[in-house]
Formats: sequence, C-alpha cells, structure tokens
Amino acid sequence: MLFMILAAAVFVVPEAEIFACTPVQVWDADGPIWCAEGPRIRLHGIAAREMDGTCRHGHPCPDMPPIAARDVLIKLLQPAASGATSTGHLRLVEASPIACRSHGGAGGNRTAARCSLPDKSDLGCRLIALGAAREWTRFSKGAYRRCAR
Repeated sequence: MLFMILAAAVFVVPEAEIFACTPVQVWDADGPIWCAEGPRIRLHGIAAREMDGTCRHGHPCPDMPPIAARDVLIKLLQPAASGATSTGHLRLVEASPIACRSHGGAGGNRTAARCSLPDKSDLGCRLIALGAAREWTRFSKGAYRRCAR
C-alpha cells in the first residue's frame, strides 16, 4: 500500500530547489533513490554500472560491480543497519533524511539532484571516492574533481 501511495506522489522537483529526501528504496549506485516525500532521485553528475553489469554508451564506467556499488550506497544511507531487504535488484532501506538540491528533470519522473548525508558529506563525492561511481563531467562540469580516488 505504501508503495502505491509513493508511486502516485512521484514528481520532479524544480531546478535549484532544496528538498529533504528520506530514502525508502534504492535501485543502483546512482539511483533512482525513492524518497518517502515523493521524488525519485537520480544522483546528478555521477554514473554507476547498470544492474546487468554494463555501462551505457557514452557514460563513465566504474570498475565496481553493480550490486557491490548499490550496497555501498545503501551503507552510506543507513550506516548502522546490517543490511536491506531485497526485492530483486530493488532494495528497501530505512535511512535518515538527506538534504538534496535539484538540478531539474533526469528523464521520466526522476529528479537529478546532489545530496548531502546527515554528516554533511556529499553523497556523490563519497560514492566516487569509494569507487562505486565515476564523475560524469558532461553534467557535473567538474564539480566532483576533488573526490577522485
């Protein structure tokens, strides 16, 4: 029932708007991240492997396998938890709210956003530093250059 309510409330957050996201589901290391508040986030300016292990043409391609990368994201979102419930590739999480800034639409009804964890660290930067994602300079314009491994 909760998923049906969330699905009905999905919207793209307008560009430059700052918003809270309480993650409840994660697909892969660059999103989407489903927020209890409604938006689905595609992390802005980074790229991770697709869940089938491939990288789309023209996307940066990190070495980390997709499930391991997704699990790095989950551990960053819920550091005290021992794991997340799996429903195939989709993982259910119980995480604290993160603060995000919208970069507008990311295709479909996803919001491209840069997000900060509760400790104020940049989520995309942490994923890059841990090898779960790579900077996608086409979109980031070099914003993550200091995050490289």
